[in-house]
Amino acid sequence: MLKCRRQRSYLFLSLIIPIKMKSILSLYVHIPFCVKKCLYCDFLSFPASGEMIKSYFEALRREIAISSQKYVDYDVKSIFFGGGTPSFVHSQEIYDTLRIIIKSFNVTEGAEISIEANPASAMREKLFLYREAGFNRLSIGAQSLNDEELKKIGRVHDSRMFYETYENARSAGFENINIDIMSALPDQSLGSYLDTVKKVIGLKPEHISAYSLIVEEGTPFYNMDLNLPSEELDREMYHETKNLLAKSGYHRYEISNYASTAETECFHNKVYWRRGNYLGLGLGASSMVKNTRWSNITDMKQYKKAFESAVVLEHKENVQVLSKQEQMEEFMFLGLRLVEGVELKKFQELFECDIFDVYSETIDKYTQMGLLEIYDHKNGDGSKEKWLHLTDRGLDVSNTVMADFLLT
Repeated sequence: MLKCRRQRSYLFLSLIIPIKMKSILSLYVHIPFCVKKCLYCDFLSFPASGEMIKSYFEALRREIAISSQKYVDYDVKSIFFGGGTPSFVHSQEIYDTLRIIIKSFNVTEGAEISIEANPASAMREKLFLYREAGFNRLSIGAQSLNDEELKKIGRVHDSRMFYETYENARSAGFENINIDIMSALPDQSLGSYLDTVKKVIGLKPEHISAYSLIVEEGTPFYNMDLNLPSEELDREMYHETKNLLAKSGYHRYEISNYASTAETECFHNKVYWRRGNYLGLGLGASSMVKNTRWSNITDMKQYKKAFESAVVLEHKENVQVLSKQEQMEEFMFLGLRLVEGVELKKFQELFECDIFDVYSETIDKYTQMGLLEIYDHKNGDGSKEKWLHLTDRGLDVSNTVMADFLLT
């Protein structure tokens, strides 16, 4: 009888027309232009003439229109204009580009729409036009509020410009603002750094990103004789940042990111850490959709040529279909950047195997050391699931722990 009931239930269910759920997509729009490169910058960015900027945006908007046709079955829940310095270019170019995106893609109501701004170029009228265009989140690159430190890292703004930008952003209606700050800068003392942190906290932004300077090969800093803080002082800056922000009501949800509320955590960045689908638009922009990674070409002439005619030329490079092993590795070392960590059940669903069949040795090693912990994560409906995350001590040495989740 039980078997028959199951069969009748199956036949009945087979008559129900399935509702196709749209996949979620995030968009990154690369604006590669800036006044000049900062001495620590290793991003794809450079100064440019007005003519080059204009022709670039023409190509970018054609890429947007063409790409949108391939993603009609996706709902866009976040858009991020980064660079370079998006606020460096004429605000009308930014306005027109965002409006075309909103018209071309299925952008959901309430989507997080961010733009990066440099205080030297984010003029009051630009900020008002950004809000009118539809941007609802602003990320201001302060880095430091010490003018001498700003000069030493090659920034083109000073602290006065930053305060003006922040005040103007509030006047323009931005209610979700991130401020970037950096520690371990050349000749930086603990006192000068904490002075910046305290001043930023005093402004009460919704989000703070606090990064330690990493001197990358290929940057001007790499070949310079720099007086950098010691490793011990760098760690002290890190711990003081964490303590000060916690006391001021900011919770850390990722190794370097703090939010005033759960709602002001950066949804777009969490898509990267959760290995969601994201599409990069513009010169050199990176994408990852359905476990395939690629990036756009980085040569400006080739990029513009690719979208000059109705027949789009090849503009992708470094195309990589990720293996199951590579997907597992990314799931772990990206997901563990988040304070909440990774869901054990999700690993099972995605890879059809138990996480302990793959990583038992690594998990056992670091749980015994007190760097990893399995805990009950409470869902919105009150149910609980088992998750794995780095402990507070584990976050301090996260690179060491996460490296052990590479399977090769």
